[in-house]
Amino acid sequence: MKPTALITGASSGIGEELARLFAKSGYNLIVVARSENKLNQLKEQLDEHPVTIIPQDLSEHGAAESVYRKVKELGLSITVLVNNAGFGLNGQFEELSLLHQQKMLRVNINALTELTHLFLPEIKAARFRSIPKGVLNVASTAAFQPGPKMAVYYASKAYVLSLSEALVEELKETNVTISTLCPGATETNFFRKAHADHTKLVKNTMSAETVAKSGFLGFVKGKRVIVPGVKNKGMVYASKFFPRSLSAKLAHYVDS
Repeated sequence: MKPTALITGASSGIGEELARLFAKSGYNLIVVARSENKLNQLKEQLDEHPVTIIPQDLSEHGAAESVYRKVKELGLSITVLVNNAGFGLNGQFEELSLLHQQKMLRVNINALTELTHLFLPEIKAARFRSIPKGVLNVASTAAFQPGPKMAVYYASKAYVLSLSEALVEELKETNVTISTLCPGATETNFFRKAHADHTKLVKNTMSAETVAKSGFLGFVKGKRVIVPGVKNKGMVYASKFFPRSLSAKLAHYVDS
């Protein structure tokens, strides 16, 4: 019996690259995203590797429960959960659609929390000794500071980091790894979808492949927080010493 990794947001970007890395390391895959066509393309590219596709919009009410139910109906259990799905919106908080911001919270926070809660018992029970098991949550360097013009997105990533670090402590007596990947600006569709492709952030991006490799290796090594890139590490370190009011001003500058 091989270990299985369930990866959300696996149809492109960091999620797609993480799927490739877990596949290369011998994990069977369950991939989740809105686009069934893109998931099928990924499956074809992975040739004969075992891939189970679950098309699901995680912004819908009950989406996480639906994913869990489908996995159980297929008679599958997972060893690793990768909560990668997420999106952002750029603009003044009061001017952005409340409906769209609520959808963002359902993906970035609700689905991540519910999937972790639903799958954690079987991850703990997985009988793999030499193969890493646990949860890899994808947050952002946004988790370390407030973010004017992307206020809800930044706040949602702070939640992901805080939840993950709390679970590290709760599970310290087990062999379950809880890692949080906190990338900076990355070459994905994120900025276009967030209507933020005009911002200064897009000038200094890392490739999705590089970010995913950093996240995968960090998870395998049991790292608590993974920040890819020297510049991103420096920013995160410096944020510990900046007043939060100054951090907010700096974030406002780069997001404009």
